[in-house]
Amino acid sequence: MHQKPDGDAMGSALGLYHFLKGLNHDVTVISPTNWADFLQWMPGTRQVINFEMNKEKSLKILGEAQVIFCLDFNIFHRTKHLAIHLANAAAVKILIDHHQQPDADSFTYGISDTGKSSTCEMIYDFIVASGHDNSINTDIATCLYTGVMTDTGSFRFPSTTASVHRMIARLKETGFEHDQVHNHIYDNFLENRLRFIGFALTSRMEVLYEYNTALMYITKQDLQKYEIKTGDTEGLVNYLLTIQGIKFGAIVIDRDEERKWSFRSKGSFDVNQFARMHFEGGGHANASGGRSSHSIDQTVRDFKEVLKQYKNQLQ
Repeated sequence: MHQKPDGDAMGSALGLYHFLKGLNHDVTVISPTNWADFLQWMPGTRQVINFEMNKEKSLKILGEAQVIFCLDFNIFHRTKHLAIHLANAAAVKILIDHHQQPDADSFTYGISDTGKSSTCEMIYDFIVASGHDNSINTDIATCLYTGVMTDTGSFRFPSTTASVHRMIARLKETGFEHDQVHNHIYDNFLENRLRFIGFALTSRMEVLYEYNTALMYITKQDLQKYEIKTGDTEGLVNYLLTIQGIKFGAIVIDRDEERKWSFRSKGSFDVNQFARMHFEGGGHANASGGRSSHSIDQTVRDFKEVLKQYKNQLQ
């Protein structure tokens, strides 16, 4: 899966893990980095190997692997320091992803289908197409539901097609408790995160009505003051789009080695292209990410300067 895995990355990896284990395969899940605490409850998460914490073990497994499934990313650099090792691995590499512009030459088989809501939906399709629909149990259902729920914004984004609802109906037949998934993902944070969100909305948000855009920036000092951990900033950018008239929301976070951008949009404004053109990123038309090596102040200035090019599109 990609670095700093979200619900879809972890859900698709663990859903496939449980499915293949059920067919008596020897399966290991490797994450390039750590992951958010709110994913720790998922069935199988404790068996996931963190590459950064277990490099020697991870590289041994990669070296012995016959098949490597690459999930929820379609270009190796999204796996951070694991990228070079994936590129050099001799195993068959199978791509299952739903982001735009895949680096198809890096994979032996597979697909990056932008028409799918999530990689978890694609894993579900994979299981059904293989003829093993009856093998879907509560563990698989829980993992796949997590990814679909998070990547569709709890089923409110346009990517929530009829096939998504049919999939959910089938997963519910296993008896898994969907309300518990929601509680674990959305209702399981510490007090400091709520106070951090209040601070960010009050002190770190700018609304640029001329461009129908809202911007938020988070400094390293902010992260330290509120003891923010991996996953605590998840979904913060979505608050910006709740403002009436806002079509484009952007948040930049000051990380140790780089500044990380998250972009969200409504309607036809393509943040995938925006991220690729200006911030070394990409993703979906209405949800993407990027990065900058500049300081937090400079990257905010860069954003505002670039935004001028899109005034007509955003009005």
